[in-house]
Amino acid sequence: MPKIVDHDARREEIAQALWRVVRRDGIRAASVRTVAAEAGWSAGAVRYYFPDQEGLLNFAMNLVSRRVRDRISAIEPTGSATAIALRYLEEVIPLDSERQAEFDIWLSFVAQAQTDSGADGLRKHLGPIQEELRGLCRSLLDGLAAAGGLRSGLDLDLEAERLHALIDGLSLHTSMQRTRTTPARVRKILADHLNTLQD
Repeated sequence: MPKIVDHDARREEIAQALWRVVRRDGIRAASVRTVAAEAGWSAGAVRYYFPDQEGLLNFAMNLVSRRVRDRISAIEPTGSATAIALRYLEEVIPLDSERQAEFDIWLSFVAQAQTDSGADGLRKHLGPIQEELRGLCRSLLDGLAAAGGLRSGLDLDLEAERLHALIDGLSLHTSMQRTRTTPARVRKILADHLNTLQD
């Protein structure tokens, strides 16, 4: 009986090997050869799934986005509108080792996309991902407004931009200063920010 191969699982295994290389040695070190060595595979086996570095990098970046989306979609929207909003916001900030790994990769890819003239494949991902995050912020604010949890007269587009900027800043601070910007501190900052939008 022929062996059944889970190709999606193999692609994800390769992508996670790439994450380890990038976190340890930087994105420029992430060639098909180095990723194959990290995964314990031959370069030919990796090329079967990803013929070139660009395809490998694009898949690894998409994996970051997919994992965040999966976590967000798994949230049970129960409790107060504010509690729900806070649960969603916490999922996009690196408050544990899994989210920290995703954020490290995200930062590496953003830096590469901004500095490398040949990184068009990476750059095309940045805008849509940022739009998704901004859309999440706006959706959460709409939910708070519908529940009567926001004061009247707020410009929700502007507030969504402010919330998005706060998330980006907290993510960077959490990544760079983990002993100072602790998960408890992040949760307090987020809750205090939402409180400033309420009556």
